[in-house]
Amino acid sequence: MNDHVRARTDSRRPRPARRALLCCAVLLSLAAPAGAMAAETTMVKLIKGLIASGALKPEDGQALLVQAEAEAAAASRTATTAPSAASGGVALEAGDVRVPYVPQSVRDGIRDEVRQDVMAQAKSEGWAAPNEVAEWTKRIKVTGDMRVRSESRFYSEHNSDIVSNWASINSGSGFDTNNNTNPIQFPPLLNTRQDRRNLWRIRARIGIEATIGQHTTAGVRLASGSSNGPVSTTEQLGGGLGKKDVWLDQAWLAYSPADWVTVRGGRFGNPFWTSDTLFSNDLNFDGLAANLKYDFNGGDLDLFGTLAVVPLEYTSDNSPSRSQTKTPNENKWLSGAQVGVNWRFNDENSLRAALGYYDFKNISGRLSSPCALFSNVDGCDTDWSRPAFMQKGNTLMLIRDIARNPLDPANTPTPQYVGLASAFRLATLNLRWDTQLAQGIGLRLDGDYIRNLAYDKQAMFSRANSGIVNNYGAGGTASIDTFRSGDTAWMVQATFGATELREKGQWQALLGYKHIEADALPDAYNDPNFHLGGTNARGYYVGGAYALDARSWISGKWMAAKEVSGAPLSIDVFQLEFNTGF
Repeated sequence: MNDHVRARTDSRRPRPARRALLCCAVLLSLAAPAGAMAAETTMVKLIKGLIASGALKPEDGQALLVQAEAEAAAASRTATTAPSAASGGVALEAGDVRVPYVPQSVRDGIRDEVRQDVMAQAKSEGWAAPNEVAEWTKRIKVTGDMRVRSESRFYSEHNSDIVSNWASINSGSGFDTNNNTNPIQFPPLLNTRQDRRNLWRIRARIGIEATIGQHTTAGVRLASGSSNGPVSTTEQLGGGLGKKDVWLDQAWLAYSPADWVTVRGGRFGNPFWTSDTLFSNDLNFDGLAANLKYDFNGGDLDLFGTLAVVPLEYTSDNSPSRSQTKTPNENKWLSGAQVGVNWRFNDENSLRAALGYYDFKNISGRLSSPCALFSNVDGCDTDWSRPAFMQKGNTLMLIRDIARNPLDPANTPTPQYVGLASAFRLATLNLRWDTQLAQGIGLRLDGDYIRNLAYDKQAMFSRANSGIVNNYGAGGTASIDTFRSGDTAWMVQATFGATELREKGQWQALLGYKHIEADALPDAYNDPNFHLGGTNARGYYVGGAYALDARSWISGKWMAAKEVSGAPLSIDVFQLEFNTGF
């Protein structure tokens, strides 16, 4: 058979057939009985045939051929001069098997060829490949965390007992300020004197982040929460053992056209670098944000920046519902910008600093035009200006100019809502220094400074037409002379130990102080734990944490805070927690 015919024949011969021939050859070489000359001769011929057909590589076949021919010669000699037992030789008995040497290269070749054929068949027939998972699972990342907390709240017995619950007033039908039609002397009031101990609370969050393409990612996160308020996803236990609520906490799409910029839209985590003095750690933002970062050569210095446009609240399309004239487009917005630098001096020291500007548009209260509620109109034309959510501390104003019934002015109900008296345009400075005190013991110093550039006492009283209802000093009449507020907030904090608890045995201790004047920032969005949220608060906090396991730790924190100005309101909060994240 010439080379051309042999090549054509080999191309038609299936790989399994070639493998079968090869295996037969090896098996015959392993199991030929001693003295069987015909088998040995057959083996030599078979090997030569396999070499000629291309089933065996020439070098491997030649090795087998030499071995087979040697075995055949040895078998021939043994058959003619078999040693006797008397002479000390060992005679081959019938049934004895001679096991010739098979080169390692041949055995490896057979093994690899079988493995390749099996894997090819598994993939073609849809078998699950070893150590492989579906492709889409490699693009999905699941994250989550869980917290169990025991919280106690301690109120001073010297606190004022007439602190109005303005959020409750705004969420209802208003508070009637006419004593003739409302015999109730006080509006809804906050608890200020009765301690609350051992409130068991939980937080659970689970999120999915998917890599859609080379530049596109998406994320969805669910979270617990006692309400739809923006600053907390904590759920209070109890409630008759009823089921707990789950909320859509995040839902966003992100696009990164280049390594240095990411644009994100939807509902996402805080895009700015801030502390909880300004924005709660649980606060998420609606809208659009762009994060930028530029690394200089060497990686020891980089610049970062953030731009965001956030819709805080849209006016209703159909309010007032029973009026032919609807509320105009009076939407509330937050526009923010921040620029900062990360500077790593050496392996043990680094500095992070950022300047920010946050413009809260259209969130101040508006005094309505004369509003004839007695004629059954559906609300007043500036009811939209009351905050959708509030904690406490900001200066507030009455927003309804209620007209009296000329037929019975003394008995005309005057249900009022309140709005923010101040405007808010904030300038911020954030600083952080990290250093190492010893092996495994670090020190982190944080500082924040916030200034409300739009704060103006005269403008507030003018906007409210002197209808300011809180933040006055003790005694005297409610006037601009007795009014007490402020436009500044600041915080300092020292953290010792590990800045992040990742491994068992790591620990952390912290000490800090906050001072937040009444109108330094909107009271709706900051930490809900210190002074139970809001502004007009000052005091210290101290805490510690210890990692019981990888990514699991216990922590305790004591926060002692009281008012900056106005009626006395001292609130201490203690929290003991077990946290884990995955």
